[in-house]
Amino acid sequence: MHELTVNILRWFEANRRSLPWRETKDPYAIWLSEIILQQTRIQQGTSYWERFMHRWPTVEELAKASEDDVLREWQGLGYYSRARNLHTAAKQIVADGGFPTTIDGLRKLKGVGDYTAAAIASIAFDLPAAVVDGNVYRVLARYFGINTPINTTEGKKTFTALAQELLPHNQASAFNQAMMDFGAIQCTPQSPACFRCPLAETCEALHSQRVNQLPVKLKKQKIRERHFCYYYIRLHENNATFTAIHRRPSGDIWQGLWEPLMLEDYPEFPDIRGTFTMLRQNVKHVLTHQIIYADFYLIDTTEKPILPDSFIWIPESELSHYALPRLVERFFDCISQ
Repeated sequence: MHELTVNILRWFEANRRSLPWRETKDPYAIWLSEIILQQTRIQQGTSYWERFMHRWPTVEELAKASEDDVLREWQGLGYYSRARNLHTAAKQIVADGGFPTTIDGLRKLKGVGDYTAAAIASIAFDLPAAVVDGNVYRVLARYFGINTPINTTEGKKTFTALAQELLPHNQASAFNQAMMDFGAIQCTPQSPACFRCPLAETCEALHSQRVNQLPVKLKKQKIRERHFCYYYIRLHENNATFTAIHRRPSGDIWQGLWEPLMLEDYPEFPDIRGTFTMLRQNVKHVLTHQIIYADFYLIDTTEKPILPDSFIWIPESELSHYALPRLVERFFDCISQ
């Protein structure tokens, strides 16, 4: 067994994080945690995992849920394609008669890539499959002094092969979780605790003073800036108030979520008569590869305007029944103030 493997497992015995999905071998609970924790910190993701498990304690119950319910429960986590893939995969699992128990079978689930398949396989089924996530890339790049960019095809092959070589086949679950915890707690992206690290004596990056230079990652794609104008139409009719929303189409951010009238980069405005109030201007909302600047307007009217067929009119009191992007939630918060 490699020295790194021995020391990482020893460190894990004393420092493992106590997480609820580690108290079970249920593949559903483990799969759910892995999907939620993609692009999400553990502190935030834990409460979502607990809510999902409480509302849909089995994959069969999740499969029966409506997509709107799943998206609404996911609200606030972002990257909503994860929620849609989760729901689709739940239906796949039920249709196939249960969770796949092989790496290849797990990879066929919607939204499950190599990392997630390896995590479920090793933790739930004790299969000897190494996981390679950001934490693992960082630990291996620093310890072995590897300059190959981690976001290239060559880098992925190099680090995956190395992680698999280091994996003790009879302790796959413990080793994978140990590597993830070690990267999250000890070998952190910024200010790692190098001088109280069990790998310090043999860490190549520490000896060559390259800790802050590794791992190497090629520059990300250019950030796109967009400008949205949101209009909340408050229709006063028959002593009640209504508003119009529509579901965002595929091919763009927030697919399947709901929003009020939105015009991007000032296209033609529909004929709406009423009182216009600007609530906020240039509200900044940052996504992974986009920055959105949004203006928020409230329109009070007693005449129902003609909107595209995709819009529905609902009582204001029912807005909470619909899954919304976080930016739209911020808009609605302004209205309720």
